[in-house]
Amino acid sequence: MEKVANEVIYNAFGFSIRSEITFPELLVDDSYRHSIDIEIRLKDLTNLWLELSDLENRFVMNESLVMFKVPDTAIFLIEEGRQITVSPLNKHKEDVIRLYLLGSCMGAILMQRGILPLHGSAIAINGKAYAIVGESGAGKSTLATALLYKGYQLLTDDVIGVYFTKENVPMVIPSYPQQKLWQESLDEFGIDSQGYKSVYQRENKFAIPIKDQFSPIPLQLAGLFELSFTENEEIELKQLKGISRLQTLLIHTYRNILIPNLGLTNWHFTNSIKIINQINMYQLRRPENRFTANELVSQILNCINKENENVS
Repeated sequence: MEKVANEVIYNAFGFSIRSEITFPELLVDDSYRHSIDIEIRLKDLTNLWLELSDLENRFVMNESLVMFKVPDTAIFLIEEGRQITVSPLNKHKEDVIRLYLLGSCMGAILMQRGILPLHGSAIAINGKAYAIVGESGAGKSTLATALLYKGYQLLTDDVIGVYFTKENVPMVIPSYPQQKLWQESLDEFGIDSQGYKSVYQRENKFAIPIKDQFSPIPLQLAGLFELSFTENEEIELKQLKGISRLQTLLIHTYRNILIPNLGLTNWHFTNSIKIINQINMYQLRRPENRFTANELVSQILNCINKENENVS
């Protein structure tokens, strides 16, 4: 990976990002007029890694920095919510390095800046944001795609950044216009994978640009759906109540291992309370042996419509 000739200013997660690495998936900030929020630099971190790390852990974490090594890929250093330094270990893994930068590194940046990152997708529906969270492989991006096919827009895929207004209203930050979908999902939606790049060096997961269905404006977080599996044949929907909502937010916080190491346990608890006091949270359990995305969409839209009826 070589340093680009001219540093480019990008816009992602509401930040202006000056980078020595080219990001074809990000929007270029052509109207850049303000200060830089995040710097991405290339630098040899080998000696610093040997100094700070030990053989047992892949992470070095304290209140000012997060550092981790991906073997045969790169060493990453994230500092004070403002700077990411990358030390590539394999020049042939540029795509993988970018994924870590936009995933784990950005999750750390958000936490360092006091923005709560959830692991999932967020969709703009009727002017508000709805989060779809769940474990890896639960079908979050597939469900988000099914909602896009209904005419709704994507705010973010994989990392959901939630901040609060002065009135403590939770808001979702748009990230960048791309989804990552498995081949099976593409087949179900009739999308030809030719022309799309595979991700994670896997031949059956692809990066899908969606510029025409991307919502670039922060929206109020109005609801959350946790997606998981059931052994039953039918979809199960229940509203989450009580303390289980706090546990759900903790489980689905992106890279939640960072919370105690960055000294953010009280911060996470306080902000989770703010969220659960203002939104409804549901658990959607789906059978694993069949394609259910369109049925799940109906369940979600019915929930939202009932909520709106009750408010009015």
